[in-house]
Amino acid sequence: MAMRKVLSYAIHEVEPYINWLYFYHAWQMGKKTEEGRKELHDDALAMLRDFDRHYTTHAVVGIYEANSEGDDIIAGGERIPMLRQQTPDPVTGACLSLADFVRPASAGVADRVGVFAATVDTMMENCHGDDPYGRMLAQTLADRLAEATAEKMHQEVRTRLWGYAPDEQLSVDELHAEAFQGIRPAVGYPSLPDTSINFVIDKLLHIGEIGIRLTEHGAMRPHASVSGLMLAHPEARYFSIGKIGDDQLRDYARRRGLPLPLARKFLSTSLMR
Repeated sequence: MAMRKVLSYAIHEVEPYINWLYFYHAWQMGKKTEEGRKELHDDALAMLRDFDRHYTTHAVVGIYEANSEGDDIIAGGERIPMLRQQTPDPVTGACLSLADFVRPASAGVADRVGVFAATVDTMMENCHGDDPYGRMLAQTLADRLAEATAEKMHQEVRTRLWGYAPDEQLSVDELHAEAFQGIRPAVGYPSLPDTSINFVIDKLLHIGEIGIRLTEHGAMRPHASVSGLMLAHPEARYFSIGKIGDDQLRDYARRRGLPLPLARKFLSTSLMR
């Protein structure tokens, strides 16, 4: 059983989900004066009002029957190879892989996995091209709106579309603190560092339908885009893969069906030196 759904949101619908701490971090204003932060925030709110008249954000989500097989997740008929820590996790003492949070095929019972991508209207990032301040403000807001879209989309998935947490009632602060069941690991982040996994996600979701295109390395355009997996396991948690050795690189290249030099290129920042 599979479900794929395309969602679009008005800016005012996703604005409440913006994590302003990351917005200020992008401006290197974490410890600046309250006056400076307020001025920037006021400018951001004014730009959001303008965005709300001209732009929308978009997401596409798929929920698929899935199982794990070794360090792979097989969802919707696609094999999504995962990496595994080679240094024990400081919290659990185990060497974790995201595949650990999906029921193994050997159990004989299907699990479910969500796959998603979220983005903004393409022109949003470049709507102040002749104004350096306006351009940076638009870009940092677009980044936050893409993440906010993923946050709102994930809430809808948990409570309605997948519905594994129908009674969830969390504040936005609790959402930002990830107080919900399950995780939403994003491509390019510590537990899913290979951006070329976006090519597999595209096979499942056809992300071009919401305006996302992929570079030769799997990076998304618009830049203000986010993609990844949604895992419902109650013990699922975020972690960093860290550095991997040549043995795992070779195994990963085999499971991805990639030439070793190309896999090495995709994982260059994750390799032990």
